[in-house]
Amino acid sequence: MNRRVKFIDLGLIDYKEAWDYQEKLFREVIDKKLANRNLPEEEQEFTGNYLIFCEHPHVITLGKSGSENNLLINQEQLKKRNISYYRINRGGDITYHGPGQIVVYPIFNLDYFFTDIHKYLRFLEEAVILTLAEYGIKGERLKGSTGVWLDAEHPGKARKICAMGVRTSHWVTMHGIAFNINPDLNYFNLIVPCGITDKAVTSMEKELKTSVNMEEVKKRLKGNVEAVFEVKEVV
Repeated sequence: MNRRVKFIDLGLIDYKEAWDYQEKLFREVIDKKLANRNLPEEEQEFTGNYLIFCEHPHVITLGKSGSENNLLINQEQLKKRNISYYRINRGGDITYHGPGQIVVYPIFNLDYFFTDIHKYLRFLEEAVILTLAEYGIKGERLKGSTGVWLDAEHPGKARKICAMGVRTSHWVTMHGIAFNINPDLNYFNLIVPCGITDKAVTSMEKELKTSVNMEEVKKRLKGNVEAVFEVKEVV
């Protein structure tokens, strides 16, 4: 089984540029999978697996199941604030990305792992939960919702620290997670995050009351993804 993964850190990159890059890799993996179907087993080639880390300039994205009513400012106001806006092809509702947030895009061929989207989402959550635990923060799951939460079972206190939204085709994944490390949380006031009206958004910086080293979090998160998915890095 090919559980080799190429890790790519794109740094701070425009959302559309990163999306186009994802789509290119996503299509290459799918095309190779489809080509393999017409070949004898001994002639089939492994498809790639990729794990992309990046940050984005201020951008709001609306998933295919989302409502534009959850965007609380108009297009003119978005332009004045220099915030990009895209309707995109992942699941989920509306979210914000910006500096200080680690965005992770796994492009995995799940045939090499397990063909179970719910399990895949739980594994992504687990990698974040393990990372938070290394900083003394108890990340949790909220029944009926994706992502990672704090005080998930306490009405009025539950707050999201990591949002998730994915797309799959032919058991190949794209899009992924947005993990709040040191972002300006005021930008979340411009939307109804994930379409959820009664729960707050938080960050590691807010919870720890101090700025957090982004590169250190990336390294720890990468290690936890490797452990949870039992993958090895391709150098």
